[in-house]
Amino acid sequence: MDSLIAAGARALASGDALGALNYIALRDDPPALALRGIAMAQLGDLARARVLLRQAARAYAPREAVARARCVTAEAEIALVSRDLRWPMKPLDAAYQALSRNGDYVNAAHARYLKARYLLLLGRLDESERLLATLDTAHLSHASLASFDVVNAGIAMRRLRIKEARRALERAATFAQESRIPSLIAEVEGVAENLDLPVLRAIARGDEERLRLGDVEALVGSGVLIVDACRHAVVQSDQVISLATRPVLFALVRTLAEAFPHSASREMLLSRAFRARHVDDSHRARLRVEIGRLRKILSAVATIVATREGFVLEPRRGQGLVVLAPLTEDANAHVLALLGDGERWSSSALALALGASQRTVQRALYELLAAGKVQSVGKARARRWMAPPVPGFPTSLLLPAALSAS
Repeated sequence: MDSLIAAGARALASGDALGALNYIALRDDPPALALRGIAMAQLGDLARARVLLRQAARAYAPREAVARARCVTAEAEIALVSRDLRWPMKPLDAAYQALSRNGDYVNAAHARYLKARYLLLLGRLDESERLLATLDTAHLSHASLASFDVVNAGIAMRRLRIKEARRALERAATFAQESRIPSLIAEVEGVAENLDLPVLRAIARGDEERLRLGDVEALVGSGVLIVDACRHAVVQSDQVISLATRPVLFALVRTLAEAFPHSASREMLLSRAFRARHVDDSHRARLRVEIGRLRKILSAVATIVATREGFVLEPRRGQGLVVLAPLTEDANAHVLALLGDGERWSSSALALALGASQRTVQRALYELLAAGKVQSVGKARARRWMAPPVPGFPTSLLLPAALSAS
């Protein structure tokens, strides 16, 4: 490595993208193209960065497998940061193999971390956790160690293990300070702040309260019967009864839970579950059938008792009943939740993360756009969506630390 490339790599490692460009801006050899691509990514021009990294990968000679693998790893991180979740993981797996075979364990570990982060974004927590467990952190830089613990914290937060998440974020904060990368320090601080923000509403006995993640963890551990309006499930301790594919039954159980300890009238149940404007005998007959089905499904955790006015839901353990609902009851709240990370998402990436069709996600985005709840940049296939205003939550683009020469 010549002195200019080495100086540019050191500048990038310290987060000085403009300084790095001063060293290599007039060069077009493969190492300079790669470093310029990384610098452009640091400056936010992700599209240009990907073009430069692909040019660098093509320009390297066939025997320079490690250099090409580093470029692929860098492009994978840019795809992740720009939420291009359809970027194929096979090239990243191949890059990991090439880096491992040639002894570049630092970048190989970074490639594994990127895949774990990709799996976390898709909600595949078990796979992400298994991948992180096999990662040899001895080869990671301080910056990569910080991001490694941020991913661990993300998994713990999704599993409602808040103490574990706080410990991971404390380690991440320490590594971020040692890395001296301002954007990384700010990201870790932002994730830590999220632990203390309200995430859900708890509705019980006519009262409503906003809960933080720690409150939700305590509630789940208390043994109270929970009607989860986010996952469309009924939960008690470790027992989860999913009604995600039974919308009518979930509408019934939520209406009963919100009326607890009183009974829910038949008219209210018919209106909420069947959206019936004019009730007739056929509606009442269907209500009896659906209540019977719900009574059977919930038999292990609750009973449903008929009253003169309607029906009342009674938890078997007598420890209370709570409805957990999103902060806003927007029909597109699941899309807003993903956009809340401050990144720019494509509609295809949102569809992949939500497990929905791209057309369904596009309809939701246009509804949110009309309501002023999202904004877009770019056109056609380059169009990206975000929630305005964009939070001060910089990306964890740690390419300098990952690609500096060993």
